[in-house]
Formats: sequence, C-alpha cells, structure tokens
Amino acid sequence: MATAMKLHWSPKSPYVRKVMICAHELGLLPRLELVRSVAAMRTPNPALMADNPLSKIPTLVREDGSVLFDSVVICEYLNALAGGSLFPPQGEARWQALRWHALGDGLLDALILWRNEREREVPLQALLDAFELKTRAALQMLDHEAAVLREAPFSIGPLTLGCTLGYLDYRFDALGWRGSAPALAGWFETLRARPSFAATEPAEG
Repeated sequence: MATAMKLHWSPKSPYVRKVMICAHELGLLPRLELVRSVAAMRTPNPALMADNPLSKIPTLVREDGSVLFDSVVICEYLNALAGGSLFPPQGEARWQALRWHALGDGLLDALILWRNEREREVPLQALLDAFELKTRAALQMLDHEAAVLREAPFSIGPLTLGCTLGYLDYRFDALGWRGSAPALAGWFETLRARPSFAATEPAEG
C-alpha cells in the first residue's frame, strides 16, 4: 500500500473543504492522512510551519515528502493523480470553470477579511460596507448565471462556488443571501445534495 499523503486540515476552512470535496469525488480519501492544524492569522503554528512557512491550510505533504500549497494547486494535483475531470483540459469549458473558480475564491478571500474586520474591537465601517457591497454584487452576478451553472458539468468552478456559498451560510447567516439570489440558492440546494458536499459541511471542532 502506498504511503498516505498528509493533509493539514480543519473542519471549518472553506479552502480545506475544496480539497476534501475533490478527494471525495476522485476516490482519494483512503490515501489522505488528515492532520488537524490550527492556522490562526495572529498566531503562526510552528508544527504547520515545518511544512508550510506561511502557516496556512490546506497544505499537502506528498508521499515523497514534497509539499504543495494552496487549495487550487492541491485540487489540480489530486485531479491529475486520479485522472479526473474536475479541471477541463481545454476550450470554453476550461475558461468557464477557471472563471467561476476565481470568482468563488476571490469572494472567499473578501469574506474572510470581512469576518476579521467585524471582529476587531473598533471595526472600520467603510471596510465593512465595501465587503458587503462586493459580496452582494458577486451574488447578483452568479444569480444571473444560475441557469448556466445548472447545465454545466461538475468541475472546480461550481465546486468552489459551492464552498463559498457554504461559508456564507456558516459565517454570514444574518446576510440572508438566498433572498437576494433565489435562482442561485436553488442551484446550491442541488449541489448540497451531492454526497461529497453533505460529508464536508463546515463544523466546529
């Protein structure tokens, strides 16, 4: 049996969730050793830094000891390892998948900065307003694309958008995003029914 790959992991991270969904979809879960790793912005984790000097998750240590950083790099590696189809190889399908991935990841970045700002002792209202404006604009764009998402093959694009919307539910429930993006919400419910999404719902712990 091959030596397991080590994945620095958290049940709350939407970036880790992307990797875990890929592993579920590609049948690679048995080859992953999950290592619970805390990656708080203000307190670098020495154990995690031994593999990733940026102290960020997900971080994947491959069987040969080499290390891959960043969720999209790890997802693409797992897809190549399994000979999967989560990254379309060429044509418009590839650009659409990568575009949705970039939008989902960019929105995730903004949401995490928004959450950090609102937890400061004295948040800067201008930043809070800017994050909310960008979030609502992204949701509106995706709501207009919901019919296209319904017809698109499952790939890294819809996968990432699903993780982003799941993070909205987890950390920004008061935003009530479904009311402003009903078509997108309908698509998201079909995505949530996939076993890989149901098995990776964010949780405390």
